[in-house]
Amino acid sequence: MSDVIAIIPARSGSKSFTDKNVTSLSGHPLMAYSIAAAQLSKRIKRVIVSTDSAQYAEIAVKYGVEVPFLRPPAFSTDTSTDRDFLVHAMEWFYENEQQRPEYWVHLRPTTPLRNPLLIDQAIKTIEGKKES
Repeated sequence: MSDVIAIIPARSGSKSFTDKNVTSLSGHPLMAYSIAAAQLSKRIKRVIVSTDSAQYAEIAVKYGVEVPFLRPPAFSTDTSTDRDFLVHAMEWFYENEQQRPEYWVHLRPTTPLRNPLLIDQAIKTIEGKKES
């Protein structure tokens, strides 16, 4: 199995729905569902949350995942792209852990209902394409 990391982006500055990533859904913050799906995956080795909020980071850690850095404000605006926070995370891993995971699984908190088996199947498919 390859080096697979799940990254859950949880920016705090949503203007249309304040604090949507930590809004309660059946007693848990929305991002907890993406965290749980990643934790239940058999192919994901690490789960991190990329956030600009100390409060969101504390919640993520409470749910058992890593928040190795706080995302810089420049990558946490309404106009920031997914590429921005992903490149930031990749560079952080290279600079701080001298490695870059081979595969990244991007799990948005705003899609809370996921089957971990489907995540595993998708990873297996992508890994198989590399071997072909």
